[in-house]
Amino acid sequence: MSTTVLHPPPTVITPGPKRRASRRRRRDLVAFALLAGPNIALLLLFVYRPLLESFYLSTMQWNLGSPVARFVGLGNYREWFTDPGTAQVLTTTAVFTVATVGGSLVLGLGLALLLNRKMAGRGFARTVAFAPYVLSGFAVGVLWLFMFDPRYGLIGALLRMVGLSSPQWYTAEPWPLVMITVVYLWKHVGYVALIYLAGLQAIPQDLRDAASLDGASRTRTLRSVVLPLLTPTTFFLVVTMMLSSLQSFDVIKAMTQGGPLGSTTTLMYQIYQEGFVNGRAGYASAGATILFLVLLAVTAVQMRYVERKVHYA
Repeated sequence: MSTTVLHPPPTVITPGPKRRASRRRRRDLVAFALLAGPNIALLLLFVYRPLLESFYLSTMQWNLGSPVARFVGLGNYREWFTDPGTAQVLTTTAVFTVATVGGSLVLGLGLALLLNRKMAGRGFARTVAFAPYVLSGFAVGVLWLFMFDPRYGLIGALLRMVGLSSPQWYTAEPWPLVMITVVYLWKHVGYVALIYLAGLQAIPQDLRDAASLDGASRTRTLRSVVLPLLTPTTFFLVVTMMLSSLQSFDVIKAMTQGGPLGSTTTLMYQIYQEGFVNGRAGYASAGATILFLVLLAVTAVQMRYVERKVHYA
């Protein structure tokens, strides 16, 4: 008589939660390295490495083309802060930045509100408004240089039609700074309007209808409903436009080259002038380091304090 031996089923060992989590982390790490690794390598090579070299070069007295560089420590920084022209450079930079950032936000919002309405040719109007932003800044500066010509320019002709004389845009202060500010606004206002337009279209129409039913006027709806919901967009534009304005170079180079008498020389243009015109690479690197610290401080203050007033949906 045969007997049947029953064997227990094989035990299947499943990985525990910690082992699965460890595998998932390794898989995510590999995916991150494959996707972000090339970008991080490019940033380290072309952004952070030159930045560190600029810090080092700012401690040297070195002229472009010279085979010898002499260590001076903080000498370039002391010279920059004690230079009589530094105050004018900082004032010009501050006035230009405040005027261009504030003006672009106000004009861009107004243009966005206009382009958000239903009207014939709205798509074409949006394209025309944004087109100057994609043009070369140097080409834009040269174009407007002819338009501002007091004798033959279009602006002078329009002023003479209404009985006004054209200011001396190129030689008499503060008109050169006004001139480059107008050109900068013309070039960038379309970009600001496009970003604001995207923010306006993201606002639910129900909120506007509810305000209208409560008897709110268009102005009250704009002030109490639209603008608070646009604060994330405004915060983004304030940060990006301030960084762009502080680093503006091409329009100034094309139109005034920092003149007359340094009245349009911003900190960015001074760095170019000292480094590539006067050949003082060490002194220019000190100015570039100061500009970097200013940009870092401005961004940190905005992220720390201004963002508190932002209302995220």
